[in-house]
Amino acid sequence: MITSLRLINFKNFADETLKLGPFTVIVGANASGKSNIRDAFRFLHGIGRGYSLPEIMGGKLGAGGQVEWEPIRGAPNEIVRIGQTFPDGTPGFYANLGLKLGGDTLRYSIMVGVNTSTQGGFHLLSEVMTVNDTPTYEYPDTESETSLDREGQPQFTRPRITDIRPPPQPPLIAPPPVSFRFHLCSAMQGIHFLELSPERMRDPSIPGATTLGDHGQNLPTVLESICADADRKQTLLSWFEELTPMDVQGFEFPRDPSGRVHLYITERNGRKVSAYSASDGTLRFLGILAALLNEGAGGIYFFEEIDNGIHPSRLWLLLDLIERQTAKGNIQVITTTHNPALLAWMNDETFEHTSVVYRDQYWSDSVIRPIADLYNLRELRESKGIEWLLTSGWLESAMKLSEGDPDSDHLEGDDEDDWGMEEE
Repeated sequence: MITSLRLINFKNFADETLKLGPFTVIVGANASGKSNIRDAFRFLHGIGRGYSLPEIMGGKLGAGGQVEWEPIRGAPNEIVRIGQTFPDGTPGFYANLGLKLGGDTLRYSIMVGVNTSTQGGFHLLSEVMTVNDTPTYEYPDTESETSLDREGQPQFTRPRITDIRPPPQPPLIAPPPVSFRFHLCSAMQGIHFLELSPERMRDPSIPGATTLGDHGQNLPTVLESICADADRKQTLLSWFEELTPMDVQGFEFPRDPSGRVHLYITERNGRKVSAYSASDGTLRFLGILAALLNEGAGGIYFFEEIDNGIHPSRLWLLLDLIERQTAKGNIQVITTTHNPALLAWMNDETFEHTSVVYRDQYWSDSVIRPIADLYNLRELRESKGIEWLLTSGWLESAMKLSEGDPDSDHLEGDDEDDWGMEEE
């Protein structure tokens, strides 16, 4: 499980750490930096896929000129926090990923230099992996490194942590450093970024396509695969019946003359509702179910505004689903939200893994703080409800005070009760 992500000089984060649990919720105003956290995870995901730094930042084309990888948002000189350099004067950024693997603690750090004014571009300065605070892999290592990487490119353009082969299968035992590197790379490769689009989810699928696309592509065939297992089908139906007033009996997956698979929702009165006429919220919830209940579900699922299109009265079902699935241990979920109702329904563990991202209108930097660390928020959650604290602007005010904003002097004369600091 990924437990933390530290960012130094990445976009508008000077030196901030996001702590993660099985289900992590990120709140914050528009333009506070929530999407920059997503970009940081995409950067690590690109490393896990074996891309070079220029490919991760600028995009990669696959066979036939098709886009294989979308670039990280922003111009090259906007990736690094404006005006910041490493001690040697090199512009760049640093990321550190923390993981728990059984009883072991892994940390992977990467330092990237950026020089957009020359051919140097994005280049690797250093990589380190530690296991229980002991370094097991370091780059550069002048004694073992050769002059070119596996594709003939200069080494400094590509992270080297992925230059490994899968560990041998039992009864052979892989050397621990190789095994740990493999698990680290698998964790970064197994990050999914779901931006569910109802229009894409309405499209028919090719038979056998059982991986849900980032925009919800292949929904019919993924659901068909789930329904092939009696237990998972019953789980799917029970969650779906709770969400909708429809008297759902099951799903049908007819083929058209071209062989493509379509999706129909069937009711007990015989009525059939195609994906084309299903509501956007219904399809989004089905997409989340498909992602989390699929046989191959695993890794991290990153959603932006996971509650989009879900009625507030049904958000408790969404939270219950995610909290139950992530409690099993093989799935983590990270989501951003602006919805106070989602905060109202979260359980205690999710509350402890909820963070606020804050950027004052006069600052260029953003900060990340666990909301549970803000004043007496645990008590206020019980007395006022955390959803009220979000809609009233209390979280932003609390962040302004806790970060010592010099422009917050006008708050000093106000009663604490006016800002929700004390219970009524």
